[in-house]
Amino acid sequence: MVPPFSPASDYVPSKINAASWDELEPLYRGLIERSLKCSGCLEQLLLDRSELDAAASEASSDLYIAMTCHTDDAAVKKAYLDHAEQVLPKLKQASFELDKKIAQSPFASDLDPARFGVLLRDLKARVELFRPENIPLETELTRLSQRYQEILGSQTVNFDGREQTVQQMGVYLEKTDRAVRESAWRAIAQRRLQDREALDGLFDEMLALRNKVALNAGFATFRDYAFRSRLRFDYAPEDCAKFAQGVERTIVPALKQLHRDRAKSLGIEKVRPWDLSVDPMGRAPLKPFANTDELVTRTSRLFHRMDPSLGSLFDSLRSERSLDLESRKGKAPGGYQATRDRRRLPFIFMNAVGLQRDVETMVHEAGHAFHALLCRAEDLHAYRAEIPLEFCEVASMSMELTSYPYLDEFYTPDDARRARRTHAEGLAGIMPWIATIDQFQHWIYTNPSHTRAERTAAWLSLLDRFGGEVDWSGLEDARQSLWHRQLHIFESPFYYIEYGIAQLGALQLYSRYKREPAQAIAGYKHALSLGGSQPLPALFSAAGLRFDLSPASIAASWGEVERELQASPA
Repeated sequence: MVPPFSPASDYVPSKINAASWDELEPLYRGLIERSLKCSGCLEQLLLDRSELDAAASEASSDLYIAMTCHTDDAAVKKAYLDHAEQVLPKLKQASFELDKKIAQSPFASDLDPARFGVLLRDLKARVELFRPENIPLETELTRLSQRYQEILGSQTVNFDGREQTVQQMGVYLEKTDRAVRESAWRAIAQRRLQDREALDGLFDEMLALRNKVALNAGFATFRDYAFRSRLRFDYAPEDCAKFAQGVERTIVPALKQLHRDRAKSLGIEKVRPWDLSVDPMGRAPLKPFANTDELVTRTSRLFHRMDPSLGSLFDSLRSERSLDLESRKGKAPGGYQATRDRRRLPFIFMNAVGLQRDVETMVHEAGHAFHALLCRAEDLHAYRAEIPLEFCEVASMSMELTSYPYLDEFYTPDDARRARRTHAEGLAGIMPWIATIDQFQHWIYTNPSHTRAERTAAWLSLLDRFGGEVDWSGLEDARQSLWHRQLHIFESPFYYIEYGIAQLGALQLYSRYKREPAQAIAGYKHALSLGGSQPLPALFSAAGLRFDLSPASIAASWGEVERELQASPA
């Protein structure tokens, strides 16, 4: 059952067109100009603002959802860009004025710090960062991000007698016929390389704009600006470097050994890029479902077995137009969960083609949806919409791991073991990749005047540091441009280390789940219900987890993966 909620404010008309600034402006102006006479007045302002922010946010989300579902629709694209260029800049200005009014109110110190402390901390940080001259720069960055989505959404390959998306081509990378795998991989790589110049140029534009944003706000580098704007109060760049060191010491050796074992099983000297997804024992690819209806039905049964209340939450996604799952031409790549903030309902977007990774994506995004639904009763929009991403990803990644015992909903017992091993091996690949992407961005933004050649050299150096034992000979161009496929670099700079931090938390939760499943899920749901009302370490603690990025913590958490690999031999 979806948790009920009753809006704590009736300030916003129910029929408002929140995509229209003409309708939003008088409501925001009313809040900005409202006279405050006591702390109770300030609290009511916060509640009224929350409802208005939720309406505006939902309108933006609806336009983004439509754009990513239909990147080839000119009208949808225009609506999204018009909103980004004409409405969002005015929203940012109004939000700043409200942030300033609240943060500087003489009644702010009278608010309960246990309830409003995180909110006031974040408001003050945003006020310090705001510069009106950055609004047009951020608008242009939004336009460039849409261009990135458009470029990747248009990438298709003519293969096996038909036009297919890059995501659909993933099926061929699991084929036991090595020649087919290689042919498919090369077709994908060649198609991506066609956009190399466009994507390099696009990123150069983004880099220049971001550096200007940082300088305007008084920061020496965009990295310093990004850490503050992402409200990272609980860790610093030095902690990211320690995380990378821990991955390098503990997980990279494990990845290299897995690659050596894979080469031996395949009867080859060294694995090539097209050998990384195929079953090393020569078995046919896992087939978890035939279509997305089956994917949803089987995932529902999985969650009902894990915890009936989670199962009920998942079932609610079938209604309210909350799912767009199939891959198709003109659809943006990847997957995400977005929240329609006024209705407080999630939306899941993905590109399912019938692979094991689709099952992983489904339960991952369901975890995000659970987060949105479990904190649905929170009155303050900021605490629903601005949850630390490092903990948001604990919500999703934990579901990938706690689903292990229930993968028989998709597979035979033998195939379920195989799926668990595939996922565990994936962790050995993704954690070094997270360190690579994160450290690459640290280099990029602390060396803002770099050339493309220097950027490529830095990228290749990181691949050498964190990569496994894969033979890339003759494929150097493709290897140099691998970072182009990582949308976070283009759209959400410095948003990636969160996945690594969260994975450490998810592994802790899974370890607890194996010992005491009911208590682990109870702690998980309790922590998610808090939204963003507590600091990041407190959210980890509420779920019974430690917030720790050190090499020692990585080594301890990685032991859980090693045990899973031993329990699920290839």
